[in-house]
Amino acid sequence: MLECIVNVSEGCDLERLMDLDQVCGKDRLDRHSDCHHHRSVFTLVGETAVRDLTARCLETLSLDVHHGVHPRLGVVDVVPFVPLAGSSIHDACRARDDFAQWVSAELDVPVFVYGPADTDQRQLPDIRRDAWTRLAPDFGPQHPHPTAGAICVGARHVLVAYNVWLEHSSIEVARTIARDVRGDGVRALGLSVGNAVQVSMNLVDPRHVGPLEAFTRVEAIAQSHGAHVTRGELVGLVPQEVLQRVPRVRWEQLDLSEDRTIEARMDARR
Repeated sequence: MLECIVNVSEGCDLERLMDLDQVCGKDRLDRHSDCHHHRSVFTLVGETAVRDLTARCLETLSLDVHHGVHPRLGVVDVVPFVPLAGSSIHDACRARDDFAQWVSAELDVPVFVYGPADTDQRQLPDIRRDAWTRLAPDFGPQHPHPTAGAICVGARHVLVAYNVWLEHSSIEVARTIARDVRGDGVRALGLSVGNAVQVSMNLVDPRHVGPLEAFTRVEAIAQSHGAHVTRGELVGLVPQEVLQRVPRVRWEQLDLSEDRTIEARMDARR
């Protein structure tokens, strides 16, 4: 079984989001939406729902009217395929390539492809940095779609998307913290979100650096800048084995729970 975590550039319009939920059907395990980011993260299983969701997004969304703090290249911004139990990274790469060929041919959208972090293939940050300048699309038109932009389609192992919120801080301090926690399996951005700031992270090796370790690192650096961490925020789901590494007494503070694991949602789907 493959998991697919589709990042969509819509996080505010509840009616529109409910319509996208319906399109995904029973293959949607989770949706996390943020209006300040103007972004939603759909956690799906299989390869059918991602195509249905993508087609619907291109029908109903447009970058022309999109404003949000999170960087994006398209209305369907990032589509990574992730192997779960019973599948391999090779299955994820095959699904990535099949989807990239389909969306470029059927929907006329340019596609940038990226690969697992433990290979020499380009990574998502490379595309964010170089798209349309030093880097041309791998599939489809060689120019942005007029309303949909472009799609980054990848294959990767499980990661955990995690935010840490700060008070008594500025965007400059948040960016400094993000720079200092970056590396060792952590990708980080400092973002201004409404009246607050956050360090937004992708924990690409969560068995080594998970939510507890990331939270603790941000907290220590924030204190040295006179800032205060208010809470953690899980975006999407977390593997059961990563959750089990965190003492239960810290779950509430870190925004973790048993029912927000991949395994629990798969069981509920069955």
